[in-house]
Amino acid sequence: MKTIVLDTNFLLIPWQFKVDIFSEIERVCRFPYELKVVEGTMDELQKLMEKGDAKEKKAAKFAISLIKQYKIGTIEADEGDVDSTIASLPKGTIVATQDGGLKRRLKEKGIALVVLRQQKYLQYIE
Repeated sequence: MKTIVLDTNFLLIPWQFKVDIFSEIERVCRFPYELKVVEGTMDELQKLMEKGDAKEKKAAKFAISLIKQYKIGTIEADEGDVDSTIASLPKGTIVATQDGGLKRRLKEKGIALVVLRQQKYLQYIE
């Protein structure tokens, strides 16, 4: 079973673009998988709820509810930030992110990605 790690910005997609990331992941990932977030993701979402603008607050609140609803597990974080932890994940892990810099780092390492295309659908990139 493969692990798909959802980055914080990826969890905001359902609210921002009205894309059902869960059914889209199921559509593009035709293999057994489990969804996970890095420990610090919940902290990042909490900060957005406290300090973000109105749209960010709503998107973060919705993302937290999705994590709970879908019972998404967590991955222990390194001492660095969420992106550093994601960048240090082993090959074979799949990362769902919209962060351009993180995507470049992961591609260089040979890590597969799930990304949003045209604000409408997801694409799996090996």
